[in-house]
Amino acid sequence: MKKEFIIFILLLIFLFLLSCKSSTQKQEEHVLTVTIEPQRFFLERIVGEHFKVNTLVPPGSSPETYEPAPAVMVDLGKSDAYFKVGFLGFENAWSENLQQNNPNVKIVDCSAGIDLIYESQDHPDEHGHHHGGADPHVWSSPKTAKVFVKNMFDAVIAIDPSNKDQYQQNFDSLSILIDKTDSVVTNMLKDIPSRSFIIYHPALAYFARDYGLKQYTIEFEGKKPSPVQIKNIVDLAKKENINIVFVQLGFDSKNAEVIAKEIGANVYTINPLAYEWGEEMIRIASILVDKTNEQTN
Repeated sequence: MKKEFIIFILLLIFLFLLSCKSSTQKQEEHVLTVTIEPQRFFLERIVGEHFKVNTLVPPGSSPETYEPAPAVMVDLGKSDAYFKVGFLGFENAWSENLQQNNPNVKIVDCSAGIDLIYESQDHPDEHGHHHGGADPHVWSSPKTAKVFVKNMFDAVIAIDPSNKDQYQQNFDSLSILIDKTDSVVTNMLKDIPSRSFIIYHPALAYFARDYGLKQYTIEFEGKKPSPVQIKNIVDLAKKENINIVFVQLGFDSKNAEVIAKEIGANVYTINPLAYEWGEEMIRIASILVDKTNEQTN
């Protein structure tokens, strides 16, 4: 009986120590927060196991209409740093609020140093809206992604210089992946006969610019198009012989389907907010290749 009691006491002590260890690990967990899933893809490859990475905007939600709940902001305040895309609608207002209430949270602008696309009056047929004048979708091209992830890497080194060598190795591997994606997309798109496409929301402006394409958008200044605007897009598509209509996952596809039917095209659902960033970039390029080549055959 005495032996059983001793074993019982030892078991309790073991469980207590295990609980303390688990609690300590939880307290010591370091967290970084990003706005969208492609950022999590990049950042997780840089930090490895050294940080937990949280995404602010849940998958399936639009980062341009998202409004963080107060509880989300409380959790965000527990992060070592917040990596904002740069020009998404809610980011600046919320990051200012975050900085005022949580001065110890480092705020990183991932768009810093990128050659931004601004709203222009030079091409009135290229409809689109840019938040605060700058197009925020800077992650949607492998070429701009190189600058994007370098900003992330530099911030991580500043936050945790003790693991710089590991972060450098991880960043080098990520850079190789981005370069390979860029090379694949470049080779896929260099000889396609038709270099224009229609998209519901203007999410591929940097992709189009960097690979010599033209993006025409259905959405007008963030709103659904009027019948007149739809007719103008249809006329433009027929004039330029466009047969590709993209619609982003989670967006209403009705107007895209109307336009596609009028011009004899199909609607292709894409997801520029996908976690598997590189795969999605290549998939978008493959649609452009397949459909434009089909058009000439």
